[in-house]
Parts: sequence; structure tokens; C-alpha cells
Amino acid sequence: MIFRASIMAIVILALAAAWWLLQALGMPASLTSQTLTDWLNQEGAAGPALLMLLMVIAVIVGPIPTLPISATAGLAFGLIKGTLIAATGALLGALLAFWIARLLGRDAILRHFPDNPILAEGGSQRFLTIAILLTRAIPIFSFALISYAAGVTAIHTWRFALATFFGMLPMTMVFAGLGTTFELNPVLTVVAGLAILAVMAWLPWSISRHPESRLARWLHLRQ
Repeated sequence: MIFRASIMAIVILALAAAWWLLQALGMPASLTSQTLTDWLNQEGAAGPALLMLLMVIAVIVGPIPTLPISATAGLAFGLIKGTLIAATGALLGALLAFWIARLLGRDAILRHFPDNPILAEGGSQRFLTIAILLTRAIPIFSFALISYAAGVTAIHTWRFALATFFGMLPMTMVFAGLGTTFELNPVLTVVAGLAILAVMAWLPWSISRHPESRLARWLHLRQ
């Protein structure tokens, strides 16, 4: 209990300090692509680091949209450099969210679902990697929600990192190239995220009823 409380306190203090730093450096209240670009250009060489920090906060906190930040990266730093900066910041934020969930919730999940083929220690790495890759490729899924959910599954950190980076790279490049984005309904993103989690939980159970099926063998989901 003390360990979990300490982790939460550290995370909250770190996020508060990072947000205070951005505010102290003059970050605009409106997080539109153009206003952020103007601000980052004024910050000179520190601009890329500030954008990555903003992306990390957006991923961990959740409600802050990440797509306008990707568009800002393209406007401020160009297509290739902007894509790499945005993707790096998103990956760092995803890994932090992943480990927050793993440290705080993984043990409880194992106690309640000791034999689940994607949550247990020997869970299907192939299935989880594919699931993360696909949800990252579709921007409608909540980036933060998927990161936290992945942290309580059996997926290895390096698999999560690779699936996250390469899954989000195409759409990150698209939005960095366009320099613009569209607004997603926050309710829709949460519902979509919960839907994919439900499928991830249901599919192993369904396949366990036919453990010798070709799909079960390929996904390594046989019990």
C-alpha cells in the first residue's frame, strides 16, 4: 500500500513540475497547432525537448489530445524531424504509463486472473503484440488507455515499445505532414478503447473452447 502510494505521489509531483515548467516558459493556454508552433519557434533549440515533454504529459494524463501535438511537430520542425520528435515523446509517455500500470495493478490482475492466456505470466506475446500494433495504428483508440491496459497484461516491455512505435508511426507522419487534425469525441475514444479491451479478453476465452484451431495455435493461445 505504501509502495503504491509512493509511486502515485512521485507521478503526480513529476507531472505537476513538468506542467509548471511549461507554463513558466510561456506555453499558450490554447493548444492549437498554430499557437503551439509559434511558441516552440520562440524557444529555439529547446523547442523539440519541450514538445516531447508536452507529448509525454498528454499521453500520461489522457484527456489532453495528442494529435494536435503531432501536427504541431510537423509545422514547427518539418515532416521527418517532426515525426521523430512526436513519436519519441509519445513512446516515452506510453512507456511511463505502461510501467505505472504495471507497478500499481499487475499483481492484482494476476491474483484475479491467474489462468487467463493474455494476463497470466505465460500469456500470448504474439497476440498482445498484434493487438497493441493494431490499436496504435488507429488513432480513434485512446493512446493513454491502451498504454495503461497493456501494463497489466503479460506483454514484455520491449514488445510493447516496438508495437507502439511502429504502430503509431504512419499516422504520426500523416498528421505531422498535414499540420492539422480533427477533433475526436472523447466519449467515442473511451468506448472504442474499452471495446478493444473487451475483445482482447473475449478472444482468448473463445479460442480456449477450440484449443486446437489454427488461429489458437498461431496466436499461442492454447491453454
